[in-house]
Amino acid sequence: MFKSKAAAGPLFCAAIALTFFNSPASAVEQCRFIQAKPEREACYQRQDAELAAKRKPAEPRRDPTMEALQQMKQDDQALDRQIHSICRGC
Repeated sequence: MFKSKAAAGPLFCAAIALTFFNSPASAVEQCRFIQAKPEREACYQRQDAELAAKRKPAEPRRDPTMEALQQMKQDDQALDRQIHSICRGC
């Protein structure tokens, strides 16, 4: 196929590199080929933990509008208490 060994070297290295640097999706596929059940389940658990870490949001975002509305509601309640203590049915 190749006329010289020098031409086959880079192609062989590229094939080896593709084998070792698989995408994460192919890593999921490799767990099912593990014969020993405890090792296979441990592989699945590691993958689940990695996926959960990727999916988990860093911190829930706060809505400044809702915070402002809650602060206004608290202020209104405090004012209502003050007015109610001053005026008793007048």
